[in-house]
This record gives sequence, C-alpha cells and structure tokens, in this order.
Amino acid sequence: MKVTVNDNCQGCGICEATAPGVFAVSDDGVAQVLLEDIPAELEAAVKEAMEECPTEAIEVV
Repeated sequence: MKVTVNDNCQGCGICEATAPGVFAVSDDGVAQVLLEDIPAELEAAVKEAMEECPTEAIEVV
C-alpha cells in the first residue's frame, strides 16, 4: 500500500493523530507522508485517517 496527500490538505492533524508513524504536519501546515511503503500493520490506521480526513486529502494507491 502506498499513500499520498493531495493539495486539499489544510493541516488539521487528524491523520497525524491517527497514524503518527505515517503522517506528520510539516512547518508549512500541510501533512506529509513519512513512509514510502506502508507496512501491513499500519494499513488499518492509514485507512482510518483517510476516512476521517475532513478535506479528503489522503489517497491510498
């Protein structure tokens, strides 16, 4: 699984709170993906972050 954050991100931090090993809100106020390939044990957290994102900025590939 791979994940990206698109331009809709407003940096609310829900993704970082849900999957802190995968996402971080950078100094410029948008989320970034910390891992290129998501390990199986973090996939559920990434999917939850995607579902909870209010701007639908998280895309799973």
